[in-house]
Amino acid sequence: MNGFFLVNKEKNYTSNDVVQKIKKKFSFKKVGHLGTLDPIAEGLIILAVNRATKFSNFFLESDKSYFVEIKLGISTDTHDLTGQIVAKAPVKVTEKALKNEINNFLGASFQKPPYFSALKHKGRPLYEYARKGEFIDKEPRRIEIKEIKNITYKNEICSFELTCSKGTYIRSIARDLGENLGCGANMISLKRLKQHNFDLKNAIDRVSAVAANEESKSKAIKFCIENNSLSLSVESQSKGSANEMIDVNYSGDKVDIGFNSKYIIDICNEVDGDEISISLSDSIS
Repeated sequence: MNGFFLVNKEKNYTSNDVVQKIKKKFSFKKVGHLGTLDPIAEGLIILAVNRATKFSNFFLESDKSYFVEIKLGISTDTHDLTGQIVAKAPVKVTEKALKNEINNFLGASFQKPPYFSALKHKGRPLYEYARKGEFIDKEPRRIEIKEIKNITYKNEICSFELTCSKGTYIRSIARDLGENLGCGANMISLKRLKQHNFDLKNAIDRVSAVAANEESKSKAIKFCIENNSLSLSVESQSKGSANEMIDVNYSGDKVDIGFNSKYIIDICNEVDGDEISISLSDSIS
């Protein structure tokens, strides 16, 4: 098996937990994820299996979409509810003012990474220093918030969906929102909805559900690259449903794969000359 698993990660699992469970269950030689999720977070995590890990670079730079809930009036050292409370302040903000402040994040900016993060300093992740009370400042990094929608506000908790570039810390957005409002804030929940063309609605519901499904149907599909460009749609029949459409687009060094079913994309052969061979496996037994 060489391909991708789409998994709906539950809270309290680390991304590595998911990798190791899948690797152990199916005795895969190589498994990697295409973007980490903190234990507090849930939602879409993409796993590359065996030779598919060589295709990971096509997706690591991709945008991601999230649903986030933020509690106003309380600041923590981790900028989320897992941290120690460092400040409390009264919340005096109208819904209109809050929405305006949230929408101010749209566009490109430079974001300061949180002290509790996996970014490295002298070969060690920042969170190791922070846990010992040593807080390392990293240079702000350029990010871009491309879309914000569905903003709601009730009982000092705001929620919204956003689409952002690689390297964006949603916890830092919660921190900066609280600072801008003058009351502090922290992230209390986070769900990844989408990455590249992969959508949470197409993921296996649970990590345990992925591990429980060992049987699959597959249909081999071959397509050719002509003049360094390809755009192809393929129909595949999944159990108990109508034909599902799978779109594969290749141009230069970019590959776009989009589909509308619970599939494992099985890359049977790497790019060899002008031909790629893949299969689409229905991962629901």
